[in-house]
Amino acid sequence: MREIPEGLRFRVLKYIADPNIAYILMMIGLAGLYFELAHPGVVFPGVIGAICLLLAFFAFQTLPINWIGILLILLAFVFFILEFKISSYGLLSLAGVASLFLGAIMLFRGEEPGVSVSWGVLVPTVLTVSLFFIAVAGIVFRSHFRRSMTGAAGMVGERGVAHTELKPEGQVFVHGEYWHAVSQEPIAAGEPIEVVQVIDLKLLVRRAQNRS
Repeated sequence: MREIPEGLRFRVLKYIADPNIAYILMMIGLAGLYFELAHPGVVFPGVIGAICLLLAFFAFQTLPINWIGILLILLAFVFFILEFKISSYGLLSLAGVASLFLGAIMLFRGEEPGVSVSWGVLVPTVLTVSLFFIAVAGIVFRSHFRRSMTGAAGMVGERGVAHTELKPEGQVFVHGEYWHAVSQEPIAAGEPIEVVQVIDLKLLVRRAQNRS
């Protein structure tokens, strides 16, 4: 009897067909894609995430998958994405953690003994991935908040100089840039001004008051 050596495809499949390995690959894949969506243009996490997801679904071909578990994990992924799109005060993150945990429990059907994710892998993985998702969502939220504060919305209260006469419209020099501005009172060129409001990239200004 001649022994036929295992092919590369069979060796790879045999290794990643372990439920714990397949589950970890899926989590890494979702985390990589999530990071890429949160920070477009990074590329590397998205590539790694896509490869890990493909390997995970390749392994799922030989495992008794419960598609409700898959859908719950994908729903958790959606909840975490919505967290940095919608101000939910953490409710979407909690829903994502719960969905991720339930999905991991239901990922494999119990009809075959021993085909399940071990608790020693499930709990640390869910905690790690959840913390990663929440941390990335927090970074994105802070960057959006910082961008709004340093953009037009952050101009309110800034001081500058009237570049041209304002009666009522003209140009002012504020924060190193020239802006189109309007004033409710005549302001001569060269006078100090203060930004009161930003309306469609036009500044409502007034004559600056001396600060005590």
